[in-house]
Amino acid sequence: MNRRLTAGLAALGTLAALLASCGYDDTPLPKPPEAAPTSPPSKPPCTTTDADYRSYAPSSDVVAGGAVERIQKRGRLIVGVSADTYQMAAENPQNDNRIEGFDIEFAKAIGKAIFGSDFELGKNIQFKVITAGDRIGDLQNRVVDLVIRNFTVTCDRWQQIAFSQIYYEATQKVLVTPSLAEKYEGLQSLAGLRVCAPIGSTSLTNIQTQADKLGVDPSPILSPAVTHTGCLVKFQRGEVDAITGDDTVLAGLAAQDPYAVVPPSCDDPTIAPGTACQTSLEPEPYGIGANGDDIDLVRYVNAVLENMRNGAWQVAYNKYLATYLGSGATQPPPYLPYR
Repeated sequence: MNRRLTAGLAALGTLAALLASCGYDDTPLPKPPEAAPTSPPSKPPCTTTDADYRSYAPSSDVVAGGAVERIQKRGRLIVGVSADTYQMAAENPQNDNRIEGFDIEFAKAIGKAIFGSDFELGKNIQFKVITAGDRIGDLQNRVVDLVIRNFTVTCDRWQQIAFSQIYYEATQKVLVTPSLAEKYEGLQSLAGLRVCAPIGSTSLTNIQTQADKLGVDPSPILSPAVTHTGCLVKFQRGEVDAITGDDTVLAGLAAQDPYAVVPPSCDDPTIAPGTACQTSLEPEPYGIGANGDDIDLVRYVNAVLENMRNGAWQVAYNKYLATYLGSGATQPPPYLPYR
């Protein structure tokens, strides 16, 4: 046999022997990738009803280990507020830039109740200026104890935080010139006129929807701005004829411009018969927000609101809002039964 062939056969035999002695396993297949985690299903949208305006029964008891006791031990109540909503909560340059307004009166009343005769405004209350977008997160993360900042009570928000009883029945209205206010007869008076509200707000949508329902012709011309302050600038320049939004916001705008008027509510019992007036476009009931676990604090706040029926609520309203929204408003009663 050829020597090269013999050598080759020998080598193959040696390789086969080595493979047999070492054993041989199939190449392992890669494991299938783990299934990607699925996102939890989002909560179905809810529709706000009168039942969502109910809060917890008032109680001035200080519960051991509760939120009120925690605030007392800390020595101060932390409240999330606005600082640029005129008549509601805004810095007053004539009073050392202290934040003053309708909302602030409620924070002060709650602070006085919690700390009693030892209460000092500059010591026992901390006002934390927050944006509207901060409100829920700051309550959930306990950055603040309460939020008193144009906070509309809704079904969706109740799923995230807790609310006091309604302390002000805000509504969407319009602000116009004095000449238009004298003859205002509802959205029909805005036919073909330019109306401003912040970009992306529901206020413009509500105006359009209501105008369509009433058959206003020609329809109001929507002319948005970035903020309500931007709307006021456009109003002062004559670029728009009306501004729409919560009546509390409009009161603040009217306070800055003597040629801006919020026509009185047609529900105001104090207006003379035949007076031009407006009906609400959309209800915006305000509540005081709290962490969803702080039920004892909500009950305590509700007890303070009940005590304000002795005249304190009316004093605050008359001081900050009556001049611009009319003198007929009163403190809303609790929605019953309680939660």
